[in-house]
Amino acid sequence: MDYASGWTQQYHYGAIRNNNSKMFAQLGADTGFDSIGEFTTAKAMSHFLDEMNSEGHLAKTILYNLNPCANEVIATMLGNFQDGSVPGKIQFGSGWWFLDQKDGMEKQMMALSNLGLLSRMVGMLTDSRSFLSYPRHEYFRRTLCNVLGNDIENGMIPYTGYEKARVQQMVEDICYNNAKNYFKF
Repeated sequence: MDYASGWTQQYHYGAIRNNNSKMFAQLGADTGFDSIGEFTTAKAMSHFLDEMNSEGHLAKTILYNLNPCANEVIATMLGNFQDGSVPGKIQFGSGWWFLDQKDGMEKQMMALSNLGLLSRMVGMLTDSRSFLSYPRHEYFRRTLCNVLGNDIENGMIPYTGYEKARVQQMVEDICYNNAKNYFKF
């Protein structure tokens, strides 16, 4: 149905919810007693995406993980299902939940940069209706620029002339243009 409607499907996985049964009884579900889960996901993810793709129903998809041990799995899985119909059709979502901090964001960006295509990333997204969650977008931008700045300082990315304009455009694309084009805003 997402494919037929032209929607983007987003999958967040890797959490063990409601670990503390005493607090669950007192406060209810999803009240902060969750942790990172350790699951085998590569084969299941491959089968799931392949089945939708084989049926011609693979919608634009963003995959988010909660366990940093899955970063490389996702970064490599993306390439298996790009079909040229949409730039970056299958995306590796930015660090979220326990990974929505400097180290988590950097590891996600590095896995995508090393094994995928960082320049096509749609950047930091949020489904939050909380005004207080918006600073995380600025935090993401600063972390992205720090990652690229370190690569520039270490000579991994040229930053003179034409290359300087390309790096600046990549930052603008990741922080705004890619999401605008991906979601057709």
